[in-house]
Amino acid sequence: MTTTSSDLYPVTRVAAVREAAAAAGIDALLLTPGPDLRYVSGYDAMPMERLTCLVVPAQGEAFMVVPRLELPAAEHSPAARLGLEFVAWDETDDPYALVASRIGSPATVGLADRMWAMQSLRFRSALPGAEQVLAGSVLSELRMRKSPAEVAALREAGAAIDAVHAQVPGLLKAGRTEREVGRDIAEAILAAGHATVDFVIVASGPNGASPHHELSDRVIRAGDPVVVDIGGQMPSGYCSDSTRVYSVGEPPADFAAYYEVLRRAQEAACAAVRPGVSCESVDAAARQIIADAGHGDLFIHRTGHGIGLETHEEPYIVSGNAEPLAPGFAFSVEPGIYLSGHHGARIEDIVVCTETGVERLNDQPRDLVVV
Repeated sequence: MTTTSSDLYPVTRVAAVREAAAAAGIDALLLTPGPDLRYVSGYDAMPMERLTCLVVPAQGEAFMVVPRLELPAAEHSPAARLGLEFVAWDETDDPYALVASRIGSPATVGLADRMWAMQSLRFRSALPGAEQVLAGSVLSELRMRKSPAEVAALREAGAAIDAVHAQVPGLLKAGRTEREVGRDIAEAILAAGHATVDFVIVASGPNGASPHHELSDRVIRAGDPVVVDIGGQMPSGYCSDSTRVYSVGEPPADFAAYYEVLRRAQEAACAAVRPGVSCESVDAAARQIIADAGHGDLFIHRTGHGIGLETHEEPYIVSGNAEPLAPGFAFSVEPGIYLSGHHGARIEDIVVCTETGVERLNDQPRDLVVV
């Protein structure tokens, strides 16, 4: 399935967001550049000190306030299909007062979750009678339930990052540094079709025990397990994220033993995914196997996170989150075991909850790859 911007950012979305805001008792949503704005309008606006803001009133028509110098970009973005009024402002104008003059005296406004503090404070001054809440209280419920077009975009992202992992065994060699390998992986991520590289983790030997290690000048040695966690954003705006573990030569015996536990835990968590199952139950499916093997204290993070226009978004697959899974929920399943000072491992796939169960969006082998 080839997805287009009209599939990913349909003209009906503004109306759906307006209705959700009204149902939540929010008088207007104020969406500045970031994933919330892109989700609603398709406009991947440049974050800057000059205000760009999509205003979605609970009653009335949505409009977008843009700096005049950014008007051509807005008019050539997918937002132009939505029938929005573009309200351009000049350098000597006050765009916050402009927004306030058009929406009156709302009791409550929802601010984009990624809005700069500078902008939220300017809106507080311009709308002193309005309670400020997070727009995510409305948008997260919509963003969690991916449409078929969004799932197709995530499937494309998953295939692209799988293609990069397929090249990693040829890049990992004793004597190379993590940074050297990471540089090659970053180039491969772009070559595989991503628009941007979001992160590259190459964690060898004891660095594998740090889940977010990223890169260093450590020289990879024979016998090192290496955790490779990589991801980027596709031109569609949708993200990839996948982790595989490699070993440069035969790994230590204790590592090989707990890696097999980890593989079974990740498989069990993926198998637990189906509509109606709680997020925390998926976490528990992985955590119980690791705990039963005596490694429970070495699994130090949640099992997963939602993914879409952001690498990390709702739903979070963690104890305490009783949110039931629904078709269209897309998230990572990535249990880990981390033995400080020695090595660590994590296996990560992106999965989607379907009407009947689960679809994995990453297909690279999950067994330990010895290179």
